[in-house]
Amino acid sequence: MERFKTFDDLELAYLDAGEGEPVILLHGFGADHYTNWVATGVVGGLIDAQRRVIAPDARGHGASSKPHDPNAYANDAMVRDVQSLFDHLALDHVDLVGYSMGSIVAARLAPREPRVRSLVLGGVGGEWGGEQRPLDTVPIADALETDDPEDIKNPLAAAFRSFADRTGADRFALAAIQRSRQGETTDVGAISVPTLILAGDTDQLAGSTEELARRIPGATFRTLRGNHLSAVGDPQFSQSIVTFVNSMT
Repeated sequence: MERFKTFDDLELAYLDAGEGEPVILLHGFGADHYTNWVATGVVGGLIDAQRRVIAPDARGHGASSKPHDPNAYANDAMVRDVQSLFDHLALDHVDLVGYSMGSIVAARLAPREPRVRSLVLGGVGGEWGGEQRPLDTVPIADALETDDPEDIKNPLAAAFRSFADRTGADRFALAAIQRSRQGETTDVGAISVPTLILAGDTDQLAGSTEELARRIPGATFRTLRGNHLSAVGDPQFSQSIVTFVNSMT
C-alpha cells in the first residue's frame, strides 16, 4: 500500500498495481480495497486486461486515517479525497468504479470532474439517486455506537453493525460517516459520461438497476445474482467491470 496526504492533511492508503490506462476503484461502506476489489477478482481481472489499478481505502476505513468527528467526513470530503488522489498521481483521465458508498462518491464526483471518462456504479439502483428519499442514517450511526448489538431494533442498522463487527472495522469512524451524510442527496441526472450500473437481483437496499439507468442519460445496466453483500461474488461482477472499462480504450 502506498500513502499520501489528502486535501486536509489526512493520510490515506491506496493500492497501485499493474500498467496501462488507469482505473480507480472506490469500495463500499465498512469494507476496504481488499474486501471489495482484490478478494472478488476485480483487481486481478483488470491487471490481466493490461490496466493500471488504483484502489484507495476511504477515510475511516482500512489502512487510512479514521477520525471519529463527523465534520471530518462532511462537505464531500471523500469526493475531494479522490480528486486529491488524481492530483497526487498526476492522472489526466480515469475510468471510475464504485460499489455502494463508493458509487455514491463516484456519482457525486463525475459531473464536476472532467478527468472522469466513464463510470461503473455497483450496489446502487432505483432506491437511490434523483429525488428518492435519502437514507435515514441516524439509526445506522446509533447501531454502530451502541455497546450491546442486541439492543438494535432496526433490521438495516443491525445488518450494518453485524458487517462492521465481522470485518473488524472502526465502528465509531463508520458512525461518524453516517452522521455526516444525514439528508444527503445526489443528482444522478447530472452524470454525462458512459455509465454501467450493477446490482444483485435480491439487493433490497439498491433496488432496480433498470430504474436507476433510466435516470442517467445513456446508462446501461446489468443485474447480478445476490444481495447487497454477496453480489460482488458473482463472476459476472468482475467480468462486467473489466469488459465495460476496456470498451473505453
